[in-house]
Amino acid sequence: LLTLIRKGFRVAIAEQMEDPAEAKKRGSKSVVRRDVVRLVTPGTLTEDSLLEPRRHNFLTAWSDIRGEAALAWADISTGELRVMPCPRVRLAPELARLGARELVVPADLAGDLHPLADEMGMALAERGRASFDSQSGVRRLCETFGVTTLDGFGHFERAELSALGALVDYLDMTQKGRMPLLRPPVRENAGATMQIDAATRRNLELTHALAGGREGSLLAAIDMTVTAGGARLLERRISSPSCDSAVIQGRLAAVDALVQDDRLRGDLRAALKAVPDIDRALSRLALERGGPRDLAMLRAGLGQAGALAAILGAATVPPLLETAAMALVGHDTLAALLEQMLVAEPPLLARDGGFVASGVDEALDEARELRDEGRGVIARMQADYAALTGISSLKIKHNNVLGYFIETTATHAEKMLSPPLSETFMHRQTTANQVRFTTVPLAEMETKILNAGARALEIEKRIFEELRQAVLEQAGPIHAAARALAEIDVAAGFAELARARDWCRPVVDESRDFEVSAGRHPVVEAALARAGQPFVANDLALDPGPDGAAIWLVTGPNMAGKST
Repeated sequence: LLTLIRKGFRVAIAEQMEDPAEAKKRGSKSVVRRDVVRLVTPGTLTEDSLLEPRRHNFLTAWSDIRGEAALAWADISTGELRVMPCPRVRLAPELARLGARELVVPADLAGDLHPLADEMGMALAERGRASFDSQSGVRRLCETFGVTTLDGFGHFERAELSALGALVDYLDMTQKGRMPLLRPPVRENAGATMQIDAATRRNLELTHALAGGREGSLLAAIDMTVTAGGARLLERRISSPSCDSAVIQGRLAAVDALVQDDRLRGDLRAALKAVPDIDRALSRLALERGGPRDLAMLRAGLGQAGALAAILGAATVPPLLETAAMALVGHDTLAALLEQMLVAEPPLLARDGGFVASGVDEALDEARELRDEGRGVIARMQADYAALTGISSLKIKHNNVLGYFIETTATHAEKMLSPPLSETFMHRQTTANQVRFTTVPLAEMETKILNAGARALEIEKRIFEELRQAVLEQAGPIHAAARALAEIDVAAGFAELARARDWCRPVVDESRDFEVSAGRHPVVEAALARAGQPFVANDLALDPGPDGAAIWLVTGPNMAGKST
């Protein structure tokens, strides 16, 4: 499956929708019903085995309505959903910024976009114009988020509603009605981040080296995050540098606070190392593809969220970290429920059973005891009946014809067939040397033993569904906690980097002055260090004044002497 997806194929997953016994009810020659339950495409992956943990997997949709165009994108493995105005000239740079895996476009525009998709190694999905109808888009979005109006999410232009609606429609089609757990759409301002064209982005090697792969890129040189969510957030920030000095100052203040406090930074990073990828676990549970192990990931993640909130609460921290800490509290009840209900290391799939802890459900414990200790239960019943009848040779046996039965020698037949024992023991069979009986409790126990395994699994599946629903009811706060954990991880990673390499906090303001004193290029320095060579720091100064340093751009044909 992974090979097919990497080559851009879409794969239909068909499953058996009934068991053979159910099929026979419709006729002895009826074929077991099967149906397509999902279309797996490059932009709609949720399984860890198909995803890169430290990268987003974006599905995008682009719409152009009478000269007004917009791009919408979603990562269904984390629930993120965003949209922005995007004219055709900006489409390639924005797709490069996102590292999009799949682009949904109107069929009549697909021909012009195939070269772009091929160049970027991105799958192209063609949809009819009806999927891009803006009014239908409003209806789909309202249904998805359970609202009557989108006013609470902000104002969206017609092209933006078209792109969002087409994206949601494509998800509905590929997921066969099982919509992923998406966050409300966020309108992104194109001027909020630096605009970088695809060629410049590639040559700057921000997230990937020209040779291919992550090694040798700026991201690889500065990534000291310890969580998957933190790594994804860092990649987004490197791909989309902020142009808002207030936002930059807030992030720098968080890093500076952790640079100054080694103990706080160390405690935070130690706690973060135990945080699993709760965003993607939550997404799988919402799509009914999750299992007990995803619940355990949420248990661990929410537990660590509380620990991190306590660490931050005991310190004086800047606003960004303070806000993050606030999103980490309030999960104690759910975390305690998952801690109580789950074993320490649950299996991957609910159908495997054995993931619910002992002592939390009496019926489940009884079913397990019968399943696992059936012989011991029967042995105890045998001892009880031997004491009741006074027949020490009484045995409880089993065969495929009678099932479980009580057996005594023929010499005890008269005693067993006479009151008061005959009121408890019901005659089943007489042979030459033995007489066989049963009792109501033994018959009930036999049924319980035979069905115990199936019953135990049924109870565990019911408990799993109850826990899944309990998690989904807290999806919003869990998403907020995941974002907060990523924010803390990025800040702590940068602080660790600054301490390790003796970096200082830059002064960022609205002026046009650019001054670097003893600057160090992180990628070049890392490459030289691997080669055992020193890095020589460099100064750089540019300012708009008449006496300031200037850049001279020398142009001309090849071999014209520009280099000399």
